Amino acid sequence: MSHADLANLSDKLMLTTVVMYIIALVAYAADMGFGRRRAVHAAGSAESTSKAEAKVLVGAAGAEAGTAAAGAGSGEVAAEGGADAGDGAERPQVDWIKLAVLLNVLGWGAHLGVLVTRGLAANRWPWGNMYEFLTAIAFAAVTAFMVVMFRYRARFLGAFVMAAAVIALGVANIWLYDSVGPVSPALNSYWIAIHVTAAIIATGAFTVAGAATVLYLVKERAESRGGVAAGGVLSRLPSVESLDRLSMRVTMFAFPIWTAAIIMGAIWADQAWGRYWGWDPKEIWSFVTWIIYAAYLHARATAGWKGRKAAILSLVAFAALLFNFFGVNYMFSGLHSYA
Repeated sequence: MSHADLANLSDKLMLTTVVMYIIALVAYAADMGFGRRRAVHAAGSAESTSKAEAKVLVGAAGAEAGTAAAGAGSGEVAAEGGADAGDGAERPQVDWIKLAVLLNVLGWGAHLGVLVTRGLAANRWPWGNMYEFLTAIAFAAVTAFMVVMFRYRARFLGAFVMAAAVIALGVANIWLYDSVGPVSPALNSYWIAIHVTAAIIATGAFTVAGAATVLYLVKERAESRGGVAAGGVLSRLPSVESLDRLSMRVTMFAFPIWTAAIIMGAIWADQAWGRYWGWDPKEIWSFVTWIIYAAYLHARATAGWKGRKAAILSLVAFAALLFNFFGVNYMFSGLHSYA
């Protein structure tokens, strides 16, 4: 295939990715909304079955005593059993989570194809401009979510991470799209495969941690105002303690990678511009983000911070990360090509 064909295939795979992610988003949301009802229905069926069994025993005892309760009891059991069986046969339940995970995996594969074909078309690493960089960050966030989902059974994050990925890809395609082409001389280095890749992985993981933190604050606020309604969406979430731990674990994974990205960026800057540090806006805000995340982890490890205080600090760090990507690139000028 020619470079033009590969670029065209990348664009088509992008459309496939967005469609898959949107349907997966709907399926994850349906699992959050209806999964609780299925659980309640199953619990109710189990309770009815237990009552039916008890009535059978009562009926048998009545028969031994020579009463007519046995006939009534068995008739009632048959009626209840028939009703349950009929409900199950008439209203088969959709397994939303299996559908969501399947579409998530298929979308992830198409997303990977977007990056691979884009890189082959340009004959370079596929994150040389804002369109490619945001596409790669969305891919890293979805990948991090899939790892967390299978490792910690955190499927409840699916709708939120899918929403973030769809928004990111929408922004990339509507406002940031750039045709395949060469990169600036400063980016034509093997460091783009090391420094930028590390920044992409860390940003994707921080996004998952941010989603868990937001859910923690929402549920913690609901509980402090009188509790979570049974059968509601928030009741489908794990405990606030579990959400707090999950956010910390993902942040602990991403922080060393972000640290390495900053260090490697300084080395690359020395090779490209003859200095390790030049107070470039991107350098400053990358370091500010690092300081806030370091303060978050340090406060948790030494001062025993957890819960709401730690979550707010984590969100401040995530806000600095987003500003470093969007705000710095469009509000300031600097040596970095993304600016």
